[in-house]
Amino acid sequence: MKPKSFDVVIAGGGLTGPTLAVALADAGLKVALADSEPIETRLAPNFDGRASAISAANWRQWRALGLIDRLQPDAQPIRDILVTDGPAPGASARTPLPVFLGFSSDSLGGDPDEPMGWMLENRHIRAALSAALVERKVKTFAPAAVRSATVDGPVARVILADGVALEAPLVVGADGRRSMVREAAGIATYGWNYDQCGVVATVSLEHDHEGVAHEYFLPGGPFAILPLTSQRASLVWSDQRDRARALVQASPEAFEAHLARRFGDALGRPRLDGNRMQFPLSLQMAETMIGVRTALVGDAAHAVHPIAGQGLNLGLKDVAALAEVIVEARRIGEDWGSDLVLERYARWRRFDAAALATATDLFTRLFSNDHPVLRLIRGAGLAAINRAGPAKRLFVREAAGLLGETPRLLRGETL
Repeated sequence: MKPKSFDVVIAGGGLTGPTLAVALADAGLKVALADSEPIETRLAPNFDGRASAISAANWRQWRALGLIDRLQPDAQPIRDILVTDGPAPGASARTPLPVFLGFSSDSLGGDPDEPMGWMLENRHIRAALSAALVERKVKTFAPAAVRSATVDGPVARVILADGVALEAPLVVGADGRRSMVREAAGIATYGWNYDQCGVVATVSLEHDHEGVAHEYFLPGGPFAILPLTSQRASLVWSDQRDRARALVQASPEAFEAHLARRFGDALGRPRLDGNRMQFPLSLQMAETMIGVRTALVGDAAHAVHPIAGQGLNLGLKDVAALAEVIVEARRIGEDWGSDLVLERYARWRRFDAAALATATDLFTRLFSNDHPVLRLIRGAGLAAINRAGPAKRLFVREAAGLLGETPRLLRGETL
């Protein structure tokens, strides 16, 4: 079968791959997107019950790509973050534990109305990206998993499961932890599993969450209560594998009773809204983010613990950097799939990815226990940071993606 030619072939139809496809299409490139899942499956409301915290910088990126009008109605601004640590359940915006750390959107500087970030259910993000792909006439092959990827001189050739052949100067792996593109490029990974699973659910609240996101450290793992629209919250509850399994299998009444003990009384009694899902937690890093005519973004390059809610943000920052590198190379007549060009992308992103992976791993190990000495150290550290205004502002700006040499899309500028 004669290959179909494109400027860039992207494997993976989650959230990072389509965002990259939209950015490149807006810059005039001919893009193909291949995904193993049928489009209808990904767009089904019950496909993925998760929600994502989107940093201020990545919200600017989506604004620059013209996605905000579709996303805004379902987006909940995050105005404050409350981090607490204790041996027993309980979290409250109004009555925090003695050891706590509070962050406010006031620390961002700039526009006083800009929140620290936004909470969005993944189903709304997928719908907005899918509509944007159609509008830009991005050629989408789905369901069509990547069967093989090879390089022949100046061309990368991708063969899909149905036998369709695609070729381009560059293939991008946005196909997750088990990336076929990464494997075909011979890029090894390293990492480890945590003895934890993340239980994800949506709950309805009795009282207004007031845009406050809670991160509460329990001995079994972090427990996050993240605000959603319509007086709801997204729950990310990390715990030991057997306990996580029990939470998923418990009756709705038993699950809600456990939640009530951890929520405290400030938000009222939580009510389960939809299904519960369970995900094993691990750290996985690719040894390099690039190969011969290959670039990796998102979980294909780095998959981290959700303790800081930065996994998707890290991948979207990859997208902004890679899109800028490709577009700039194309404008000055360079081969955007060459090692020389791709190394610019790798240099731009490798430190940020490694630093976040190290930080999330350190925090997971430091906080997922009830050791009295470590509890004392944690308490002293949280209290010290809470009193240090400059340090808090630095943390907030880093979490918002506003520190360092940021790509144009993250500054809200078009390519």
